[in-house]
Amino acid sequence: MAKRSYKTELGCIACSELGEFGAGKPSWLVENPNLLCAIDTHSLLLANRSTILLLSWSDSADPPLKIRPQLSPIEPESISALHPPRVIVAGTSSGFLLLYSLRGDLIHRQMIYPGPILKLRVRGTKKDLIQDTSSEEFCLIMPGVIARFDSSDIQNMLQKWFEEAHSRFWDQNPKSQDSEDFANTDVKIPYQLWNIGKYGTCADAAITGIMPPPLMEQQSSHRYYCAVAVGEDAVISAYRLSENKGGSLVGAILSKVVPATFSTISSFSKLIWRSEQSSPKKSPKKSDQKPQPFAKASPLTCLKDHPRKGEKLTLSPSGTLAAITDSLGRILLLDTQALVVVRLWKGYRDASCLFMEMLVNKDFASSSSSYSEPLKSDYCLCLAIHAPRKGIIEIWQMRTGPRLRTISCTKGSKMLQPSYRFGASMSSPYVPLEVFLLNGDSGQISVLNRTLDS
Repeated sequence: MAKRSYKTELGCIACSELGEFGAGKPSWLVENPNLLCAIDTHSLLLANRSTILLLSWSDSADPPLKIRPQLSPIEPESISALHPPRVIVAGTSSGFLLLYSLRGDLIHRQMIYPGPILKLRVRGTKKDLIQDTSSEEFCLIMPGVIARFDSSDIQNMLQKWFEEAHSRFWDQNPKSQDSEDFANTDVKIPYQLWNIGKYGTCADAAITGIMPPPLMEQQSSHRYYCAVAVGEDAVISAYRLSENKGGSLVGAILSKVVPATFSTISSFSKLIWRSEQSSPKKSPKKSDQKPQPFAKASPLTCLKDHPRKGEKLTLSPSGTLAAITDSLGRILLLDTQALVVVRLWKGYRDASCLFMEMLVNKDFASSSSSYSEPLKSDYCLCLAIHAPRKGIIEIWQMRTGPRLRTISCTKGSKMLQPSYRFGASMSSPYVPLEVFLLNGDSGQISVLNRTLDS
């Protein structure tokens, strides 16, 4: 009887352009800390410190696209984060957000906060029996800092750029213009910024969802989010993020008292400051502009267990579960609503985790009928754990279910997963979470099968 592989081969990405990224060397895909990987449904994105490469494993695909962003020649700026939605998104070590089209044109460049961008996250939740509201967001993770963009603001900017690009297509002299000239560098996408470094610098973080306001802020019209961070000083820490820049009940009381006090000394202050106001002021340069001020972030809890350090965080689609890896080879499953660890695995050093969904409805999985698509209720949430030292991938049923499958994988392989796509239709068939496996030695890309009997 043939041995089950539990995965389906999709194609191969082997090409000469990969030589610049170290392809051909043993374990080139996993041992280079400066090599970034991201995957879409039919394409793969790779980046080193200065170059981005977009390629596909489809036979009818376009040739590989190489992008070399204009990085600072003064500071040692490099590409530090990567994300492949309908446009190519990259973050730099100096805190810049870069957006490129799939043709390599620079769409947008914006300074977010001075410091390296560690990770880019796209997340969306649809309104259902569990979620009261639907939301789509784009987050940037930096050491001790998290920034949140609303998806509508990004989509509006992209729509405007593509409309202008379409009109430029009919220009009489398109070759006389540089693609860099059309980037929306002067347009700033609004975002919110929070400091989540109270318990130390974080190595990874995520906004898990909307949370209730504090007891004294029940009448507040501002929205609150829960953020979970992992790092060296605190294995796990959690914060309540407010949309209001420091607003609170105490602040509301002070806002009524302070103006009355201030008015009594304003006339005296004008006498002192009059000479300064009359003197000409220098207009600030763009390079001297201060970062956006932080909104209010209130610490909720933290777990400190020296010398253990939190390393990576993976969020479930609903945001209610987070898988966290630490420096001692443990994997913690965190309930992000109760902020309680509900499961623990040991002996998984250098592991990586991704949530996926598998068909558990045996009647549906064994049916040969092709007239209906599986529903969301036909799937169960699972956690795929890649243990490179063991050379296996284990799939565990959430939250407290058994191990469903063990898949062998070669050394130098890497698990990848497409991210949430903005603007997904509510009426479209449900697309389950899938996990892809990239073999760095052969260049083969495969997808883990989501049926238990395959």
